[in-house]
Amino acid sequence: MKKLALNDEILLTIEKPARYIGNEVNSVTKTPGKADIRFAICFPDIYEIGMSHLGIQILYDMFNQRKDVCCERVYSPWSDLHQIMKDQKIPLFTLESQSPVKDMDFLGITIQYEMCYTNILQILDLSQIPFLDIERTWEHPIVIGGGPCTYNPEPLADFFDLFYIGEGETRYDELFDLYKSSKERGCTREEFLRKACQIPGIYVPSLYETTYQEDGIIASFCPKYEDVPATVKKEIEMDLSHTAYPRKPLVPFIKATQDRVVLEIQRGCIRGCRFCQAGMIYRPTRERSLDMLKECASEMLESTGHEEISLSSLSSSDYSSLGRLLDFLMDSKEQGVNISLPSLRIDAFSLEAMKKVQDIRKSSLTFAPEAGSQRLRNVINKGLTEEVILEGAGLAFEGGWQKVKLYFMLGLPTETEEDQKEIPRLADKIARRYYEIPKDRRNGKCQITISTSFFVPKPFTPFQWASMHSKEEYLAKARIVNEGMKEQLNRKSLKYNWHEADVTVLEGVFARGDRRVGQVLLKAYQKGCLFDAWTEAFDNQKWMEAFEECGISIDFYNLRKRSPEEILPWDFIDCGVSREFLLREWKRAQQGEITLNCRQQCNGCGAASFEGGVCYEHQN
Repeated sequence: MKKLALNDEILLTIEKPARYIGNEVNSVTKTPGKADIRFAICFPDIYEIGMSHLGIQILYDMFNQRKDVCCERVYSPWSDLHQIMKDQKIPLFTLESQSPVKDMDFLGITIQYEMCYTNILQILDLSQIPFLDIERTWEHPIVIGGGPCTYNPEPLADFFDLFYIGEGETRYDELFDLYKSSKERGCTREEFLRKACQIPGIYVPSLYETTYQEDGIIASFCPKYEDVPATVKKEIEMDLSHTAYPRKPLVPFIKATQDRVVLEIQRGCIRGCRFCQAGMIYRPTRERSLDMLKECASEMLESTGHEEISLSSLSSSDYSSLGRLLDFLMDSKEQGVNISLPSLRIDAFSLEAMKKVQDIRKSSLTFAPEAGSQRLRNVINKGLTEEVILEGAGLAFEGGWQKVKLYFMLGLPTETEEDQKEIPRLADKIARRYYEIPKDRRNGKCQITISTSFFVPKPFTPFQWASMHSKEEYLAKARIVNEGMKEQLNRKSLKYNWHEADVTVLEGVFARGDRRVGQVLLKAYQKGCLFDAWTEAFDNQKWMEAFEECGISIDFYNLRKRSPEEILPWDFIDCGVSREFLLREWKRAQQGEITLNCRQQCNGCGAASFEGGVCYEHQN
């Protein structure tokens, strides 16, 4: 097996060479030749981002528990090393053994967000693996995709051999065993893929074909053969308390985005925000047991030396044993452990929890009202009233906080100019609540930072049928909010930031696109598009040229409202939440009707159907 490494001369010329040398604390090094299966697990972004991803850590630990599997990591080289590798024809290599990725049996890429798509092509390119699945042979790895963006894999369909839809704990053993037996029997690559599609959760795009109507809308999406399943059902691990979890997570050499122990306390969310894909695709809500979390926390802190632990979930304050878990972790604070609580709601319980664990003088509170007006919050089913928001802010200010971050979205379905103007008004009301506190009990001026992103409809949400807006329309909405900030009484306490509209337009195309937009991805990468999620690297002009040269209309994918009868590119996936439920929620949204959360009532979304599993309502 040929072994690669960057020489010292190259390492001394690139930024942060520690990204590429491996040998971190808790990394697993096996003898490559003694493993039946070699798996390169990839996060298509820089090392610091990839090392912060919990899913990679879980799979890395789980795969390496198998004696016959050697799992190694690979991340996207930053632009400086990218160019050197291209110029000198150095194949992309794994961190653990410095082996060429092209020599592995599998290349597994987690697909976390749309703006990493050109980085996926970079990984294939630098690995010297053909871009298109139809050009690969047994001499190349099986390229497999996983992660949330696989819930619409079609824009990437031509670049992947297969996709794993759902949670990785359940079916990889079956896939690995099939691979080994297929190689032993001398099966062709095509025969292996044909058998792989029979494994639940596995989607092999080359075994399906799409036809289109004259207007460009999908006419049909069908398997090419009778033994290929017409529907791919997502995989889900129902028992999170007795499944794989890394007790000895990798510790990066350089500061990662999340330089701390990450403890996932639950999956799923009882809330039903209509814009939120994660809240739908990760249903039903499943909690890890308190005993398991206590055990994991102790072992992970001991094995890493980290001084901070983050409790991860979509809505941390909805975890039923949060108070008892915090009490346990607080006892560890004598050893200098800090606790981070992301994804909290603006209520008294959450604030009390944050008081326990944060240094109020240094920290800021983050809330996400998402919409300025109550009408629009009802449309998106946010479940927050203005009264609750102001009461929560007041409790925070009285508790000692003076810095607040507020997140909103612009361009939501049914939004009006009046809704946009309500954003600065709500921010000002929050500031006023601070100045109602007697001056001698305040810590100077309050600082309220308002950030707006632009709405992107996502698959498997009630808003999957909604239209988007043009770049110019999005920016006009941001200007209205900005002007409104200047009119507020407490404008000196308010600061406003907004997202890039160019990026939002591309996210929209690739979130709901079909196979035809894959050619745009390839063209854009060939023009030099890379690290598109990074402002300093993003080049919108090259993207616009790619769309024009491929004859693909952005407006067709973004500005068109879908009808309920239209075949959507992801309709072949069963994510557990039924189309009927999503359509019902879409109609309720347009009427401004709220739907109670899963703890208050079961709304019959369909997620309780998994292997006899029951949703949160039925558990309680």
